Amino acid sequence: MDLLLPSPMAVAASLWKLAGTPQFWLSALFTLGRVCQGVLGGVALGSALALLTHFTVWGERIFAPAIRVMRATPVVSFILLVYLWVDRATIPAVVAGLMVLPILWGNLTVGLESVDRQLLELARAYRFGRWKTLRLIYLPSLRTHFASGLLNAFGLAWKSGVAAEVICPPALAIGSRIQQAKVALETPELFAWTLVIVALSLGLEGILRRVVHPREERGQ
Repeated sequence: MDLLLPSPMAVAASLWKLAGTPQFWLSALFTLGRVCQGVLGGVALGSALALLTHFTVWGERIFAPAIRVMRATPVVSFILLVYLWVDRATIPAVVAGLMVLPILWGNLTVGLESVDRQLLELARAYRFGRWKTLRLIYLPSLRTHFASGLLNAFGLAWKSGVAAEVICPPALAIGSRIQQAKVALETPELFAWTLVIVALSLGLEGILRRVVHPREERGQ
C-alpha cells in the first residue's frame, strides 16, 4: 500500500531518516542557493530591461516582443533548451531566472507607465537630474509593483528550479533526490521530499513577504 499512497507515519519516518543524513541538508542548501541565484539574476536583468524598454524606443522594439514570447513559453521547453547551452549544475539557476525575468519586467513596466506625470513635470521644473528623478519619483512609485512581482515570481522560480533539477539532476539537489526516489520506487521518500519543498517554499515566501512588506506584517 505504501508503494501507491504511503501513510503519514511512513512519510514521517522517511523524513526523519533523511534529516539524519548530511546529504539531506546539502541537497536542500544547494537547491536553495541555485534558486536564489536565479532569482537575483532574474530581478537584476528584469529591472534593467524594464528601464531600457520604457525609456528607449529601440529597447522596446528589440526586447519587449522577446520577453512576451518568453512569458508564454512552457517551463519544460526552457529546461530542455537550456540543457543544450549550459552546464547541468547551472540549469536550475538559469531556469529560475528566466521565470522571474518576464514577471518582474511586466510589473515594473506597468509601474513605470503609471508614474504620476505631475510629479515628473515638477521634477523637470526644478531641474532634477536623471538620478535624482529616479531616486525621488520613480523608485517610490515602483516599490509596490516590484514587491508584487517579486512575490509572484519567487514561487514560480522555486517550482521551476526544482523541476529543472528533476529533469537534469545535478549531483546535490532536492530534484535529484526526488528523481532517485521515483526510480527506486521509494514513495514515502518521494512524499517526504515533496513536504520539504512545500515547507521551504512557504517559509521563504513568508520571509520574503516580511522583507518587501514590513509595515503590512506589523499590521500598520
